[in-house]
Amino acid sequence: MVFIPADFNPEERGERAENFFKQGYNCCQSVVLAFADVIKELYGMDERTISALCSGFGGGFGRMREVCGSVSGMTFMAGIIQPASNPSVRSDRTANYALVQEFASEFRSMNGSIVCRELLGLRNAHEEIPVPSERTPEYYKKRPCGQLVRMAATIVANKIVSMQ
Repeated sequence: MVFIPADFNPEERGERAENFFKQGYNCCQSVVLAFADVIKELYGMDERTISALCSGFGGGFGRMREVCGSVSGMTFMAGIIQPASNPSVRSDRTANYALVQEFASEFRSMNGSIVCRELLGLRNAHEEIPVPSERTPEYYKKRPCGQLVRMAATIVANKIVSMQ
């Protein structure tokens, strides 16, 4: 069973994720940091460690526009919620993979894809450079990322609540 604080609220976790994104964190970091208190209680990781571990997943894996960072964040959280730490326990791995697939399926059904370039409507994503986009008011207006991290964190939070 996953630890959840007494005031745990799925919509508020989605809001936290969006706020982290607005502070400049990438999509994966934003989703996972929305659960920093849960992760700290279970594994003793602080926000700095969580942020570092999730840093390469932004922009669809290092800005390559592959799997959306929000989905990567949900995948990270699947390892927190349904860990598969011992490779000889196949049932744990099966349960973890099933949860990852459940998260991806729900996200895909809401957005049509789990792929960053498709969600952003980009054609030539393979030409992307590694330099992150400048976070300007125009950036936030044209990108759906804030809403996507909110949605991803809410999906994870709803799952945590349903498991209690």
